[in-house]
Amino acid sequence: MEQTVYIVLENGTVFEGKNFGAPIDSVTGEMVFTTSMTGYLETLSDPSYWGQIVVQTFPLIGNYGVIPSDFESSALWPSAYIVREWCQSPSNFRSEGDLDTFFKEKGFPAVYGVDTRSLTRILREHGAMNGWITAKAPPYSQAELFAMKGYAVKEAVPHVTVSEPKSFPAQGAELHHVVLWDFGSKNNIRRELCRRGCRVTVLPAPSRAEDILSFSPDGVMLSNGPGDPAENTDIIRELQKLCGSGVPIFGICLGHQLLALANGARTEKLKYGHRGANQPVKDVATGRVYITSQNHGYAVSSSSLPDGIRTSFYNLNDGTCEGLEYDRIPAFSVQFHPEACGGPLDTRFLFDRFIEKIETFGKTGA
Repeated sequence: MEQTVYIVLENGTVFEGKNFGAPIDSVTGEMVFTTSMTGYLETLSDPSYWGQIVVQTFPLIGNYGVIPSDFESSALWPSAYIVREWCQSPSNFRSEGDLDTFFKEKGFPAVYGVDTRSLTRILREHGAMNGWITAKAPPYSQAELFAMKGYAVKEAVPHVTVSEPKSFPAQGAELHHVVLWDFGSKNNIRRELCRRGCRVTVLPAPSRAEDILSFSPDGVMLSNGPGDPAENTDIIRELQKLCGSGVPIFGICLGHQLLALANGARTEKLKYGHRGANQPVKDVATGRVYITSQNHGYAVSSSSLPDGIRTSFYNLNDGTCEGLEYDRIPAFSVQFHPEACGGPLDTRFLFDRFIEKIETFGKTGA
């Protein structure tokens, strides 16, 4: 029997929908939307969505089923998932099931039958806000609404990082050794490094600079992850030490923001963030425009950049910083996802640029 559920927004708007996947009693999270037409499996398994309720703007989700080999991690990270319609009969030779069955197995709550166009317009107009999904029909008490409004995504990185070091061999001959500092990394970051002859050691977020350097890495990759970058003060402090080591560094998404904070820049929360596979960014050096896959609610403030840090990419929709080059250390970073599978592949050259930095500055063959 279908369960009627209600989506209550921080501004008081209420939407009615139907539950699929795991039964819903009460779920609270930051309400965000993503505009990707494909890549819903990558979205669901992206640790950067921890603590958030994700709305899909594309109206039909699940048409190519569940494909475990496409997952970006071993878990489903959003607090809940909202779609207009889910496909009950997926058609794909790689599919191993449908979303409803898969969500039930994982205990993951989802809602369909919602006017996601109207919901997205509210989030675009008012910005990302808290939301509450409940089986209880309105009206709601002031205490219930106050509890929902008081929710915040806090201490997110410790919930998504690995608990202990992990090692992955290079594909083919081992040319380099890279430490992947895990703040909630997507699997394809590691796979892109392994494809380029890198043995990858994944280290937990609480690692110290001396822990990282004890592995004698040729380079360090700073991963994506969830939450407010500025609250990770311990990581930022250790990253400052790492920047003085001379080891080449490449940061993606949260890693990009943390690297900027460690070098004196500031970050700011965007009104509703960039989430989807269609964000245009411009390369400052070449003038070329790339359509990129993104998932972030914070950005580095371009006006806060100290001397020695230059903007390398910027977003053509709102002008925000999408990449940085560092003059005084062998480091660079991007806000978008060059490893993304749900989006285009044409920024994967950034991994080759990282390898070039390793071969110029790193301890090749360590």
